Amino acid sequence: MRDENRMRRQSQIETAAYEMLEEKGYAGTSMQGIARRARASNETLYNWYGDKQGLFKALVARNAAEVKALLSAEPSPGEDGFSILRRLGPRLLGLLLGNRAVALNRAAAADPSGELGEAIARAGRETVVPLLEKVLDDLRRSGQLAFERTDEAASLYVDLLVGDLQIRRVIGRLQAPTDDFCEARSERALARLIAVLKP
Repeated sequence: MRDENRMRRQSQIETAAYEMLEEKGYAGTSMQGIARRARASNETLYNWYGDKQGLFKALVARNAAEVKALLSAEPSPGEDGFSILRRLGPRLLGLLLGNRAVALNRAAAADPSGELGEAIARAGRETVVPLLEKVLDDLRRSGQLAFERTDEAASLYVDLLVGDLQIRRVIGRLQAPTDDFCEARSERALARLIAVLKP
């Protein structure tokens, strides 16, 4: 199968998986049901993803790819760490509070094996935070921020940006955020980070 055809079919399968997950929950979602909804064969799903957990792990990895790409990209000439955080914050918040991330977190909570939760942690926080730490380290080296431990500075930024919003989304107590909300929250988080860690 040509790459563009495979990508299109994967997108259809993954959209069907999210739809079923939102309608039936993790336990009620089956590979057969996803295949039927996506008009794909069971064989295709099992060949590409292995099993249901493999499919949902692929969804997790794809969901985190945008933020990883943003953090991994070389900065534009003249762009400092604060500019990167200004671009990153709204996207990260939109990703974490978006319908797909909420569906995946609900699925992880319902997965008795814990494998999906482990995949979310590995593809999410455990991958993104080290990249975030690099940005913060650059700001420290340039004298724009002052802190002793990079991991604590990164945790502070994530706490200021996200707080309990993701939990409130997952339990249904908060609507999906608007772009304006994400922009404003990101600016406030960065301002508070600078205020706490100013040299």
